[in-house]
Amino acid sequence: MNRSVYSVFRTFVLVGMMVSPLFVKGETDVESPVHGPSIDKLHLETRLAWEGENIDGTGIHDNTGFKGQFFNLRFDGQIVDGLTFSYRQRLNKQTRQTFWDATDWIHLDWQINGKWGLSAGKQVVALGGYEYDRAPIDLYYCSEFWYYIACYQFGLSGSFQPTVNDKVIAQICNSPFRQWAGNNTYGLNFLWYGKHAWWESMWSASILEHQRGQWMTMFCLGNRFNISRNVLLDVDYTNRSYWHHTSFFKDFTLTGEFSVMAHESTRVYAKYTYDQNKSGSAADMLVTDGTSVHRIGAGFEVSPVRKYRDGLRVFGAAMYGFGDNTNAGGTVADKQLMVQAGVKFRLDVWDAINRVVNNKKK
Repeated sequence: MNRSVYSVFRTFVLVGMMVSPLFVKGETDVESPVHGPSIDKLHLETRLAWEGENIDGTGIHDNTGFKGQFFNLRFDGQIVDGLTFSYRQRLNKQTRQTFWDATDWIHLDWQINGKWGLSAGKQVVALGGYEYDRAPIDLYYCSEFWYYIACYQFGLSGSFQPTVNDKVIAQICNSPFRQWAGNNTYGLNFLWYGKHAWWESMWSASILEHQRGQWMTMFCLGNRFNISRNVLLDVDYTNRSYWHHTSFFKDFTLTGEFSVMAHESTRVYAKYTYDQNKSGSAADMLVTDGTSVHRIGAGFEVSPVRKYRDGLRVFGAAMYGFGDNTNAGGTVADKQLMVQAGVKFRLDVWDAINRVVNNKKK
């Protein structure tokens, strides 16, 4: 696409998304709130574990031992009815760039009416797939693609819900490749959430600048099959291709996870991931050219406190990787065995504060 034409198109889309709500008759009048500003949820969550790594029979001592893996602060609230905000900060994430790089998201959301919505700020890049969509603290071993996609970027998005079971999102944001391509690079994403009988979908189509003026198309097809009330199968397929180079079905990631709620407090699962890039192009910095690498493994989660299922979870996971990864600094390696076990807990700080205040009043 000619860059000057794209610049006009991008500006048109951005302005259109900003002004379109003005022409939609909303059911919520943000000028006359029923409730005032408030913080509704304030959570502190962390994950602590012992992790061990072994490659072809040799222990990797630098990656073995007890460690803290996540330490997140999140709060959600509202300004007025229909106008809400959400913020999550990764307190343990070290960055050489800015404070904002350790901010997962901070965005303002306007639910205009029952069908239309608008969001602005740093947000999740609107890509499909169930592995991609889950919070990092809830994932243990993932695909190579998952580790390298920069999934939180500043942008603007609009949503439309045509039916109770369908939702469509259009988003313009900074490119998730900007760490290589530099700033002033962008992505345009379209995402569809669907829920129909036993099948749920999370499909997206994107055009992403992987270098200034050079574009990647990405199709992410996330599928969830509700086999029964306690049995789920997630299958994701993500295809990456380039306008200057034919690579469809040559550069992709495939993941599958089969999970069973063996008990109301216990989940067990098996997982498989496959990353391949045989495009012959150096454009993809996520899964580099020549890569063909698999992971297979299993794990469990147990919630020992019945009253607070999300308050405390004990987990264990193991994953074995094999194949060729041409990224010298890649995460998934050949003949790689990784094992971890630990706990994660989520503290409802706001609830604790309210209890202290109420006790003092008594």
